[in-house]
Amino acid sequence: MTDTASLPLFPLHVVLLPGAALGLRVFERRYLDMLRECSRQNIPFGVCLILDGDEVGSPAVPAAYGVEARVEDFDVGDDGVLVLRLRGQRRFHVLRTRIRDNGLVLADVEWATPDHDDELRPEHALLATVLEHIIEQAGAAFAPTHPAQLEQAAWVGWRLAELLPLDEPQRLQLLQQDDPHQRLQHLLAWIPDLTPPA
Repeated sequence: MTDTASLPLFPLHVVLLPGAALGLRVFERRYLDMLRECSRQNIPFGVCLILDGDEVGSPAVPAAYGVEARVEDFDVGDDGVLVLRLRGQRRFHVLRTRIRDNGLVLADVEWATPDHDDELRPEHALLATVLEHIIEQAGAAFAPTHPAQLEQAAWVGWRLAELLPLDEPQRLQLLQQDDPHQRLQHLLAWIPDLTPPA
């Protein structure tokens, strides 16, 4: 049986990735109402990349793949605007959307199959080394919770997708890919273009 759900969407100009953190300022009434409703009913919401449109105003056209968002922390900025810290959870595929009177996009979604804990293949071992170097620079917030994560294909792929200077369509391409080894293959192909010439 297919695992489906109905989710309110928060379309953004960035891709939220599984396990990644994202800071977000929320000031539009439709999204403040959405957050209140999600909190009251203990239901998640989804983040999708905007394919056409803007983050404010008229409803934007979201990508067909997105990620469930969990609110890890919140605060109110000096300007009175709500500031959230989100964490990406499960991937989903949008089956159909509808728009509420207030402009909020609701989606019927199908949850993607969770990643397996497959080990890195030998041809992708270099990517774990690259990630270790990046984490040394980026700081402890990105460090693995246990050393074995640096040998897991899915974890290495998502952290590289988060930390490498990719463009958002590239991140979306990885999000649409169900096979963690295929994601690593994409990253391996892109890395030479991300490295400035010596």
